[in-house]
Amino acid sequence: MTALTYVHQMDSPVSEPPRRVISLVPSITESLFELNVGDRLIAITDYCVHPAKQVARLPRIGGTKNPDIERVIAFRPDLVFANQEENRREDVEALRAAGIPVWVTFPKTMREAFNVLWNIMHIFDQPELVERVRAMEWTLDWLERMSENRETPLNVFVPIWLDPLMTFNAETYAHDVLRVCGATNVFANRERHFPLGADLGEREALPKGDTRIEGRDTRYPRVTLEEVVAAQPDVILLPSEPYAFTEAHIPIFMALDTPAAKGGNIRLVDGSLLFWHGTRMARAMNELPSQFYPIIE
Repeated sequence: MTALTYVHQMDSPVSEPPRRVISLVPSITESLFELNVGDRLIAITDYCVHPAKQVARLPRIGGTKNPDIERVIAFRPDLVFANQEENRREDVEALRAAGIPVWVTFPKTMREAFNVLWNIMHIFDQPELVERVRAMEWTLDWLERMSENRETPLNVFVPIWLDPLMTFNAETYAHDVLRVCGATNVFANRERHFPLGADLGEREALPKGDTRIEGRDTRYPRVTLEEVVAAQPDVILLPSEPYAFTEAHIPIFMALDTPAAKGGNIRLVDGSLLFWHGTRMARAMNELPSQFYPIIE
């Protein structure tokens, strides 16, 4: 298999509605149930926790990064859902080598995530929730207009890891969620540098053409607290995933000389609202804008 087999696919690799499906993507698992095709699932990952009652009955095949590939193959699924960011290339290639169709998703915007939902409904031949998804898209349209017409940007910092401190730039799905919901990502233009010392400003970065960094992901920079202060965020959101920030971490950011600390606008947030594409977008669009608009208006 070549590297080209592990790329985002807008369309399903199967032509008939699949009956036996395995999901390696928690947000897709939830979406399948909410699109009324959850009964097609025959196995899921350990991290597929929503909807709790429905997923409780399904067999687990390991984590997103370490699924039991032999067991997946033994299930003989018609289709496996994977995600270019959450799942490993070698696992996808092993499944395809065994003749199993794998649908690799990788939406970087909410619009692209909606395209995935529409394609799921199409390939599963399940149109019952078309109106619900269309209503979700109308909400997206409305929020985008509000965001575009905002006169004063609200600068937001969202860490995704603590040691080292990490965040995301404009090439990510989470960035687009912030944009749609009325916030400006303060590190939108910050690329990750290699090695770690370069990202932290302690040494020179390897040049972009260097073969040692060819193909490396630059969307998740490691930043310093000094950079956070320089960015002057109005709000700091501490998500519950991928790093589980808690109340105990708030003092770290309250100690910084930022508008967020001075205004007491450092808050915990459900990380799935920022990072789970799929039907969870409805919850994100319902809950996240209230984190931003009341601050300055």
